[in-house]
Amino acid sequence: MKNGFFAMIGRMKYITRWGLMRNSLRESLSEHSFETAVIAHALAVMGRDIFNKDIDPGQIAAAALFHDAPEILTGDLPTPVKYNNPAIREAYRSVEEGAAASLLAMLPDDMAPTYKAIFDFETDRPEFYRYIKAADKISAYIKCVEERKSGNREFERAEGQLKQAIADMGMEEADLYMSRFGNRYEFTLDELQEDR
Repeated sequence: MKNGFFAMIGRMKYITRWGLMRNSLRESLSEHSFETAVIAHALAVMGRDIFNKDIDPGQIAAAALFHDAPEILTGDLPTPVKYNNPAIREAYRSVEEGAAASLLAMLPDDMAPTYKAIFDFETDRPEFYRYIKAADKISAYIKCVEERKSGNREFERAEGQLKQAIADMGMEEADLYMSRFGNRYEFTLDELQEDR
């Protein structure tokens, strides 16, 4: 029987991110995927409700939840390594594709097509996958802000680079998210509760 898929997905909580950096707060792949899905959903809601785009926020959120699932089997390869040169990037992409296929093989046949469509979202729906890429960058930016707030200067350069990368996407939904919500990650709990 092929029924191990969800138990494997549950292991996302054991995979830590930012392996090359000193972290004040460890971030699991599970935490990152949840935050990315929440942000991607918000970006898609803005796209649909503010910018009148034909987009399904639920579909975007579902794909975002699983966007890094292959890392359950591969681990989180640090960005400086992953993007060091095109050959490394292509080799890692091949490893990720193999990991995704292994995960999907753990599903019963009657469920596999639905999850294959979610895993193939990047290649099959690139015009919508950009919402997940933007959310992924915003989530990473938030991590950098949180580390800086905790007194960890290790993430300062990454914070500036990610903020610029988000702006460079030229995506109106990401720009609106950052202008409306981005600075609130600087707030304390008391300040957030007063921000009504």
